[in-house]
Amino acid sequence: MEQISLFENNLSEPLASRMRPNSLDEFVGQQHLIGKDKILRRMIESDNISSMIFWGPPGVGKTTLARIIAKYTKSKFITFSAVTSGIKEIKEVMEDADQNKKMGIKTIVFVDEIHRFNKAQQDAFLPFVEKGSIVLIGATTENPSFEVNNALLSRCRVFVLKELTKDDLVLLLQRALKEDKGFGKEKVQIGLDELNIIASFAGGDARIALTCLDMLVINGQVLPDGTINISKDMLEECLAKKTLLYDKNGEEHYNIISALHKSMRNSDPDAAVYWLSRMLEAGEDPLYIARRITRFASEDIGLADTNALNVAINVYEACHYIGMPECNVHLTEAVIYMSLAPKSNSCEVAYQLASSDAKKMLNEPVPLIIRNAPTKLMKDLNYGKGYLYAHDYKEHLTTMECLPPSLKNKVYYIPNGQGNEVRFKERLEQIKKWKADHKK
Repeated sequence: MEQISLFENNLSEPLASRMRPNSLDEFVGQQHLIGKDKILRRMIESDNISSMIFWGPPGVGKTTLARIIAKYTKSKFITFSAVTSGIKEIKEVMEDADQNKKMGIKTIVFVDEIHRFNKAQQDAFLPFVEKGSIVLIGATTENPSFEVNNALLSRCRVFVLKELTKDDLVLLLQRALKEDKGFGKEKVQIGLDELNIIASFAGGDARIALTCLDMLVINGQVLPDGTINISKDMLEECLAKKTLLYDKNGEEHYNIISALHKSMRNSDPDAAVYWLSRMLEAGEDPLYIARRITRFASEDIGLADTNALNVAINVYEACHYIGMPECNVHLTEAVIYMSLAPKSNSCEVAYQLASSDAKKMLNEPVPLIIRNAPTKLMKDLNYGKGYLYAHDYKEHLTTMECLPPSLKNKVYYIPNGQGNEVRFKERLEQIKKWKADHKK
């Protein structure tokens, strides 16, 4: 737990901490929430705050905004961490908040990374949120629909915070260079082009941008007149390695694999290769990607190009044999092939239609004509009676019904006429016509 410090302008602190805004007017970004006459700003300025969840990527101001709300509403500000805060500690603080409420003191409880709190920890807040002892502000980088208990989520308003734009980050960096709590008392020589490079590198994260500037100034070349010079070469050296935004167990993992899948489906090889590289460079398991491509080969290409599944399986085996980084080219070959292949989801649709009927008719008996009869009793019960062996007939076709009587004439497979399915469609039409012509 921590409470707001009165001494936040300590120059020994990291730049990102020193530059933390103290008012809505200083806050950069999120104008859809805190711009003039926007909903969250109205709630704050009218001191009409209710429990809420801030959902957004790292470094967009979730914690800062919670602190500003506490300052505007003159509330006691308490933070909790999923790592250090047990249920006992949570309940003790909640009891204190109960007493504070009786004395007219508001308490804002800020729960950072609320998605990391288990169900029991989240439930410990619930009764105090319900009776208004606290205003809960949770922050999460994960979709709260999946990570926050429904009972708690239903009592909180969700605000979506967006990643900061490049212009937002350049503005922050310029402030850090001008203001005394940043480097305003130093003579820092850095061009607008360099600031734009830092902003691009940060990827919408203010903390990364300010930390990068902090590192550059600390390690900059000090000229004879005391000016700290930051050259483009030095900038490129410091930014040579970047940790990509990618959590293999988080929402971004599913967002990016979805982007890959949909890019291939949309026959866009350039986008597909980009999303593939995003995953591989962030350390994704190549076999996971290969498995997803294998699924795609049947779900979105299927009979339109039956070689797609062969390519996918071959690439999976290649990835298994040689691993990263060499297998990146095999995966690239696969996603380009899948992107350019003709598309058909007829296999997927056929299964879904059949599955729907199967679930509703799980006890539908198998027609006697297509049952095996390995015993005399089964033969006496007419198992297999009248069965027509297709290979005994010239056309290798019969008029025998294989579906249960209740599903007679049901159609599940509908070829879409793409790629190889042109031939399959023609063949299916021939089969259906022959059966119709030869039925008694």
